[in-house]
Amino acid sequence: MKKRLLVIVLSFLFIFVLTPNAFAYDETIYNWSYKPEKDQKPVTTESHYIELLEKTGGFFIGDTSQKELYLTFDNGYENGYTEIILDVLKEKQVPAAFFVTGHYLEDATDIVIRMAEEGHIVGNHSWYHPSLPKVGDGRLFNELNNVKERFTELTGVKEMHYLRPPRGEFSERSLALSQKLGYTNVFWSMAYKDWEVDKQKGEEYAYEQIMKRIHPGAIMLIHSVSSDNAKALPRVIDDLREQGYVFKSLDDLMLQKQLEALPFP
Repeated sequence: MKKRLLVIVLSFLFIFVLTPNAFAYDETIYNWSYKPEKDQKPVTTESHYIELLEKTGGFFIGDTSQKELYLTFDNGYENGYTEIILDVLKEKQVPAAFFVTGHYLEDATDIVIRMAEEGHIVGNHSWYHPSLPKVGDGRLFNELNNVKERFTELTGVKEMHYLRPPRGEFSERSLALSQKLGYTNVFWSMAYKDWEVDKQKGEEYAYEQIMKRIHPGAIMLIHSVSSDNAKALPRVIDDLREQGYVFKSLDDLMLQKQLEALPFP
């Protein structure tokens, strides 16, 4: 009862104290998209999207002058392949970020604990996976806070810095309010249609789809529900390293951006 009361109080605090100017934010809803290029050239996106991300501290791509990659997964539910993926990451010594929902936290507790114990980033993908720009300020707070709170209960890790907006939907308001809660919105510059578990096309198909979309600084989004991804991942890692790519953590990218923002003469 006390816990529920605390959440209610925090919700009101968020609405009336943290977001006094929320009404001034643009409510236009956008669906994340980017313009792919060929021959490992970095992708581009809408100039307005870039402006919003710069304004609210989010990002979708790393340093495009460096052959660095950032591997991220969206985990809405468990389909039996995440532990295989974790085995590969452990063997290959590759860091990753896993964006989890409330359902995943409750249904795959041991896997989430393993993610944290093995040094991977666990990010917020909201509790019920709603479109964040379509919910009110209090609901947005609860969606994110409930994930963070449950994650801390499971792992003892108190911090959660990164957010992947469900469905790739966002607005100036959702970006700004989640930033006030301490989150960096992380989008992506490489993805393919891999989440339909009843339409998997084989390891070779997954390998080809991933490899042809790679570029320097790519934030890679692949789904761990895909059996094809789980099978293709070892070869993807080995072949990209052979091409000179290095897999890095989102924390590395965040530190780089913070250093770039320092007012050095």
